[in-house]
Amino acid sequence: MFFMYQMGAGLAGWQKKTGIQLWEIALAGGLLLAVAITVWFGGFEQDCASLRQDTLRLHVKANSDSVQDQELKLMVRDAILEYTGWWFSEAGDKQQAMAFAQSHLQELQAVAQRTVNQQGSNQTVQVSLVEMDFPTTHYESFTLPAGRYDAVRVDLGQAEGHNWFCVLYPSLCLPTSSPADYPEKQQQNLLKESNGYEIRFAALELAQQWIRFTHNYPSPYTG
Repeated sequence: MFFMYQMGAGLAGWQKKTGIQLWEIALAGGLLLAVAITVWFGGFEQDCASLRQDTLRLHVKANSDSVQDQELKLMVRDAILEYTGWWFSEAGDKQQAMAFAQSHLQELQAVAQRTVNQQGSNQTVQVSLVEMDFPTTHYESFTLPAGRYDAVRVDLGQAEGHNWFCVLYPSLCLPTSSPADYPEKQQQNLLKESNGYEIRFAALELAQQWIRFTHNYPSPYTG
């Protein structure tokens, strides 16, 4: 106890002399941790960044968390996946998939709006092609790392409910699709072996969050 008291007193005295606050020390330590993790997993992060760059995701955000709105969200998801299946399974690369999405946004919005209206709801639908943050996402047979992805975003009503997201290209969540195929071997290997990388994914996401926090960036993963 005496030793701990002495350490605390010493730290307090050092703070008083230097004018450095505890929160500043914590921030500096967190930033160093984030940088160290990023450097330590440098090659792994590069593969993750490459995978993010070649991925187009689908993000459907429900009006609210009510049972009805959550069920409606899944109906809209199913309608969009059924309507777009052949587009994205036939895409030769990410750029082609993005071009498909951009040129068919109005059609996607019409499909989603029709699905909503058929269920007796008057919720508005907004479909857009965006770049947005996603958390590390675990699926049944693979995991995608956290970070910024291009996405077809579908907002239902007030868009204040839980979301649903998967991957349009490569066609990882299309029921009629062929197996996913990334252009680079290391990307495909990362996908196949992703369930063994939980610790690395968690470490990289922690590093991203610390960097955002210390640079006062907006909070990610808000849906």
